[in-house]
Amino acid sequence: MTTCIVFDWQGQETGKTTLELKVAKESTAVDLMHRAVLRQQAHSRQGTASSLTRSEVRGGGRKPYKQKGTGRARQGSIRTPLRPGGGIIFGPKPRSYNLGMNKKERRLALRTAFMARIDDMKVVKDFGIELEVPKTREISDALERLGFSSDSKVLIVLSNPSETLRRSINNLKTVKLIAANQLNVFDLLNANSLVVGEDALSTIQEVYGDE
Repeated sequence: MTTCIVFDWQGQETGKTTLELKVAKESTAVDLMHRAVLRQQAHSRQGTASSLTRSEVRGGGRKPYKQKGTGRARQGSIRTPLRPGGGIIFGPKPRSYNLGMNKKERRLALRTAFMARIDDMKVVKDFGIELEVPKTREISDALERLGFSSDSKVLIVLSNPSETLRRSINNLKTVKLIAANQLNVFDLLNANSLVVGEDALSTIQEVYGDE
C-alpha cells in the first residue's frame, strides 16, 4: 500500500490518500512494460501502404519491340520492374501490425507503469473544477504552483474532465489530458510528471485494483 499526499488547486497539502495496486515482479516488470509499449505503438500503425506488382500495373500487353536485331536487351513488357513506371518488386502491401498480449498482461503492465511513476505523481483535489471559462493561464499557473516547470511534459489524469478544462489545456504543448478510464502505458512512461485527480485515483483503484 502506498500513501500519497493530496494537494489542492493552490498547491497546498490538504491530506493523504492510499493506493494499492498489484504490480509485476521486478525481474519481469521492464520486459512487460516494454512489450505493452511496443504493442500500443504497433496498433497505431495503419498498415495501408500498398504498391502495384507488374501484374497489377495497367498496360504492357504488347511486346515493346521485336526480340532480335535492335541491339537492345530483349523486353517482353513495358511494365517490367526494370523500367520506369513498371511494377514494384517486393513492395509494401496492406497488412496488420497488431501484436498479441492477453488481457491480464495488459492490465498488469498498466498497473506496473502507474506505480513506477508514483514518485513523479501529485494527487490534486478538484483540479480545475473552479474554471467557468477556458483559461490556459490558470492551468499553467496551477502547474507552476505544484512545482512543475513550463517545459516539463505533464500528464493530467482526471476522472471526468470537463470541456472547459480540455479547451484550457489544448494550447499547452507539453501538457496532455486523459480520462482515468483511458490510461495507457506509453503516456504514463512518456511524461516527466503526472497530475492525478483525487477522484481519478479512486477510479483507477476501483477499475484496475481488482486483480
